[in-house]
Amino acid sequence: MQKDSDARARFEALLTTDDVPLADAALAVAAEEYPALDPVKYIARLNALATRVRIHAPEPARAGTLLLAIRTVLFEEERYRGNDEDYYDPRNSFLNEVLDRRLGIPITLSILYMEVARRAGLQLQGVAFPGHFLLKYAPPGGPEVFIDAYNGGEVLSSDECVARFKAASHGRPVEQRHLAAVGPKQILARMLHNLKRIYLERSDDIRLWWVVDRLLLLEPGQPEELRDRGLISARLGAGTAAARDLQSYLEIAPDSPDAAQVREILANVRSRTPMMN
Repeated sequence: MQKDSDARARFEALLTTDDVPLADAALAVAAEEYPALDPVKYIARLNALATRVRIHAPEPARAGTLLLAIRTVLFEEERYRGNDEDYYDPRNSFLNEVLDRRLGIPITLSILYMEVARRAGLQLQGVAFPGHFLLKYAPPGGPEVFIDAYNGGEVLSSDECVARFKAASHGRPVEQRHLAAVGPKQILARMLHNLKRIYLERSDDIRLWWVVDRLLLLEPGQPEELRDRGLISARLGAGTAAARDLQSYLEIAPDSPDAAQVREILANVRSRTPMMN
């Protein structure tokens, strides 16, 4: 629909690496909204936070000591916290804003926590827990420990995670996959899906388009995202782009429940777009 932005090109390039650098990729997402964003500045901030963590946990630091030190630096000294007052503010989903405002939501505070921990020498994993993203430390041969970055770095057992989920979901059972580790691309997708819901609710098609576009860079050919990008393009008057995505959607999912409706929209788009083949 539009010429590739520098932010889009950087995000796409980062996805080609074997081990996607999570903080860099999150900042590349934010750079679409903040074109003047300097990623080097924010990576330096993460490095500085990790240095302070190591001061609180001198070598040889055990995992428990590092977890306590991260909690001290991020939540006691720097006072990062969850934004209960305006949870759906889109700024909560941009890592640069989280670092600047010290406010975030579970996914972005978890990215912050994980990236500081990694730089301090502790490898954590993301956990796509339903409704509330978590982190976990999985020592070899030992019990997994879960961390709730939204609630001040609170440490939880797997049983406590299960109990909280059951209480919030009126007894619905937790599946094992809910406690499984997820990689950087899945973490970025969850962050982008949060933004997608926000911009959809606000009917902000310009921002909605680039968010869906980034989701398709993460996983090309997703039928739902192809359809949505096509529908957004149609609303924005980008007929050629809309037709391309809607046609691709119908080829991938010809028997989808909304196929007839999408075919009708596609026909209307083609009728309004000159020189459309």
